[in-house]
Amino acid sequence: MGCVSTAETGRRAETVDTEAGPARITWLPAENAKNARLVLAVSHGAGGGIETRDLRALAAVLPAHGVTVALVEQPWRVAGKKLAPAPKTLDTGWRGLWPALTAAGLPVVAGGRSAGARVACRTAAELGAHAVLALSFPLHPPGKPEKSRKDELLGSGVPTLVVQGGNDPFGRPAEFPPGKYEITEVPYGDHGFAVPKKSGLTEDQAMEILTAAVTVWLSTLA
Repeated sequence: MGCVSTAETGRRAETVDTEAGPARITWLPAENAKNARLVLAVSHGAGGGIETRDLRALAAVLPAHGVTVALVEQPWRVAGKKLAPAPKTLDTGWRGLWPALTAAGLPVVAGGRSAGARVACRTAAELGAHAVLALSFPLHPPGKPEKSRKDELLGSGVPTLVVQGGNDPFGRPAEFPPGKYEITEVPYGDHGFAVPKKSGLTEDQAMEILTAAVTVWLSTLA
């Protein structure tokens, strides 16, 4: 396990060995460390890394609200591979990271986008996550609503917030089943929360909707 720090921002990268291979956590500490309330650990999806607009937006906003953000890169990304492994392997990587995420003694909200959201839901109760943040939860493959993954979402066992694009082909907000979770819609957003110009909504405005919803929700967690 190793760390690399950036003094100007407090941002640091930590490599963590897991049974699936070395993973990486990029830490963005709460601005006032003494008032840090919790850690939000969020991982990427199967088709990208931690550079996505939603993860970058959360990392930029939440530290000012007493939240330490941990951007998690699964071992397959750290190894430079282009294709994500099977869900079981993703869960193994996430489990291996968990001790590092909880080391500060703060409650940890497990989160991720797309495939990362599925991992967070599947492992939340087992690992003792404080809550789950599911960004662009892939309720079903595009065009195949019969192949629902609702059981993963409904089975998280902890307070859960879904943030979903209004035009997400992996599941529009209206398609989500009733259950003990909250859902916020980013109007017109696709699976990556991109919004078309004709919508009248800018990318910055879309990200403001997302970050505001997450900030308020995190503030309600006991």
